[in-house]
Order: sequence, then C-alpha cells, then structure tokens
Amino acid sequence: MDSLLIKGGVPLHGEVEISGAKNAVLPIMAATLLTGEKCIIRRVPDLSDVGFMAKILSSLGAKVTVDGDTVTVRAGKLKPVGNYDLIRKMRGSICILGPLLGRQRQAKVSLPGGCVIGTRPIDLHLKGMRDLGAKITIQSGYVNAEAPELRGGDVFLGGRAGPTVLGTANVMMAAVLADGVTTIESAACEPEVVDLAAFLTKMGAKISGAGSPTIKITGVKELGGVEHQVIPDRIEAATFAIAAVTTNGEVVIKGSRPEHLGAVMDKLREAGAKVERSGTTLTVSRNGHLRPADITTMPYSGFPTDAQAQMMVLMTMTPGISIITERIFESRFMHVSELARLGADISIEGPSAIVKGGLKLSGAPVMASDLRASAALVIAGMAASGSTQVNRIYHLDRGYEKIDDKLRKLGARIKRVQET
Repeated sequence: MDSLLIKGGVPLHGEVEISGAKNAVLPIMAATLLTGEKCIIRRVPDLSDVGFMAKILSSLGAKVTVDGDTVTVRAGKLKPVGNYDLIRKMRGSICILGPLLGRQRQAKVSLPGGCVIGTRPIDLHLKGMRDLGAKITIQSGYVNAEAPELRGGDVFLGGRAGPTVLGTANVMMAAVLADGVTTIESAACEPEVVDLAAFLTKMGAKISGAGSPTIKITGVKELGGVEHQVIPDRIEAATFAIAAVTTNGEVVIKGSRPEHLGAVMDKLREAGAKVERSGTTLTVSRNGHLRPADITTMPYSGFPTDAQAQMMVLMTMTPGISIITERIFESRFMHVSELARLGADISIEGPSAIVKGGLKLSGAPVMASDLRASAALVIAGMAASGSTQVNRIYHLDRGYEKIDDKLRKLGARIKRVQET
C-alpha cells in the first residue's frame, strides 16, 4: 500500500492542466450500455475508479479498450447481472442500474460501496425506477429490478440533503429508452448531469432542461454510438486553487471551466485570494492577508461538499474563527482528527466545524479516510513545517490523476513511498 511523504514549507508555483471529471466520466461510461454500437470517450482520467468501471462493463459483456485518455466501449450482448465483488467496492457503480434496466428491462446489481463519509442511501434511485414501472426487490446484497413495460412518468428526486446527482443520472439513463415522457422534478443541477445529458443527446436521446431542477425526457426506441469529450474536473481545479492560496504560492490552472467554480472562487476571494480569469485559465494566489470565512456546503451551484475538507485546511492557516457547516453528508469531518495531529484547532458542534485558525502546522503521520480528506491532508502537509506522511492514499488515486506528479511540477517536495 502506498503513502505520500511530503516535506512542507514550499509555495506552489507554475502551471497545471486539469484532467477530465471523475464524477462525469463514470455515469457516461455506464451510459455506453444503452447501445450495442461503439462509443468513444475522450479526456478520461487515469483513476482507479475508472479502472473499476471498465472492469464492471467488461464483466457485463462489453468490450472495453483504453488508449491513453481515450476509452472505447462496444456493449453488444449483455448480461443483466453485475459482478458483486467489483460493484460493492465503488458507490458510483450503482449507475449501471438505469442503463441495464432501460436496455434490457431487467438488472441485478449489488449494493455499492465507496468512501466512508456517511450514509448515502440509494432509496431515491429505487424510487425513480419504481416511478418508471420497475418492480424492485433487495435480496442477498443485490438490487433486483424488472420492468417488462418501462414507461415514462413523473419522478420527484428531492431528498433530505437536496437532489441526488447519481440518482438523477440513473433515472435519466433508464428513461431515455422508456415508453412515453418522463419528467424529473428536483433534479440535480450539477455540471456532471449536464455532461451526461449531452452524451445521451448525441446518442439520439431527447432530453431538455438538464442543468435545471426540471428535466424532461421523451423516450426513444434505440440509441446509437457517439464520440464525446468529458468536461474538466471542477473539484480537481478547486483543490489546486485552494492549495495555491494555502501554500502562499501562485498556480495557473489550465483547461478548467471557471463557470463551474463560482462558489469556490467567491469564497477564496473572501478569504484573501486573488483570482484572475482568462478564458479557460485561472491564476490563483494570495492577495494580502488571509481572512476567516464561513462556509456552508450545498447542492450546485452552492459550495461543493467535495471541496469542504480542502477549504478547512486553508481556514486553519487563517487568523480568526471560521465556521464550516456540512449540509450534504453527516460524517464528512473525519479529516478533523488528522488535521489536529498537525496542530489544527478544530471543534465539531453538530453539522458545523469551528476552526480557530492562525496556528502553525507541523508535520506528522496522518491517515486518509476518504477521497477529499486525502487531498486536504496533502495540502496541509505542503503547508506544514517538517515532514508529513499521508497513509492510505488509495483513496486519493480514486479521484485525482497523478496528483503527486502534478504537485512536483509545481515545486512540491512530495514522493510516493511503500507503506511498511
């Protein structure tokens, strides 16, 4: 098992190219199951989650080839049963349920796993499938879905923490081949949902309203092959932007979609960052002294939960008190105890973390608990004095393409080592 050894105290400087979005490419790969024709996906990041999804598609009978950042899938004759051991390791794998049900009118998919950041039930996914006429049962760790007459209908996907992104994707993929019209209310508005809708539309689907709370889908008889380039990863871009400010450096972030980063850049400016935009390029640095900021995570276009842990690190460097409130996942403060090992002063009160900032961080061994916590600990290690070892970075490899290589090119003293 690998870990990252970081010698801190070096500001980041230089340029970084943003990879394709993990949260967009996984449902797009799943959507290739909707046709027997060849689909070509470009700008695919080299991530362990992408590798898992490729194995899942192959286990279902699809032919998957990878050439650099291009993935080609031809899903001819399919099996309706997903591999239990593969799917249970990754939450994003649940998004094969919709396309299997849409194309084959039946699916058997194991309950998914993933990061331990709180309960993330798939009840809204299943509710959406039932609203389309599917019969759903759960037995022996599997979701069994059957719909001999899959039909359009009205689907409401609002949940306790807001709309469900993967649930919206799943219902969209089932509905494109259903009979009649489906209207999804309280749909997720994230850019990744819009990118999936663009992919499906290129395949021949009839979708309107993606990016808004109401999506309308008119079912078609069949879909065809397509070529598509995945959008850039807004969370990777946010992570590098926060790292630049935290280390008191200046980073040029290339190939991003700044329009997807409004909430993060707004809070960075509030916290004392200088953000300059030129087309798809952002240049981020400090703009004088850091200032405390209060942050509440929300569904898009609010502040993303996937950037909360990284922003908390910046607040530990900021004199004063900052309050970070997590409204999406109830257990997404698992990085707090590890930041405390580095000298941070953070207390948890209900859904909020109270950060008493301005203390100097010093290096120590820390343990990553999930994907974004891993990124936060890497940023903290680069800002701390001395050496920090971030263990269990397999979480990091799920969502950041070659992050240690990219950080080294920006001047970070970071290397990958084998844990002992």
